[in-house]
Amino acid sequence: QVQLVESGGGLVQAGGSLRLSCAASGRTFSSSGLGWFRQAPGKEREFVSAINWSGASTWYAGSVKGRFTISRDNARNTVYLQMNSLKPEDTAVYYCAAAGTYRSGSYYSSAYDYWGQGTQVTVSS
Repeated sequence: QVQLVESGGGLVQAGGSLRLSCAASGRTFSSSGLGWFRQAPGKEREFVSAINWSGASTWYAGSVKGRFTISRDNARNTVYLQMNSLKPEDTAVYYCAAAGTYRSGSYYSSAYDYWGQGTQVTVSS
């Protein structure tokens, strides 16, 4: 059974930092694209960041570019999201996602076959 488990969420003041982790089990994703999405209350799920299978290529939403950094450790089957200079508008449930066979990253949720349960990030002003 494939599982993606996020951790690292919490409550932080504006300007602070958090590092999210997403550990996969049940299969290896070393050849798969990985991504992070988020969903704020009353809003649709939106793309945050993605990374290709090797980590050589990354993509970011305009709203987080320059503040967030995605990375991966294929030996640990884990993807990370370092979030700096957090803003209240970053408050959301953050989900990691993994593609089944697609090796690149993608802005589109339909490219991903596996999803974590989400971790809450709350940024206070």
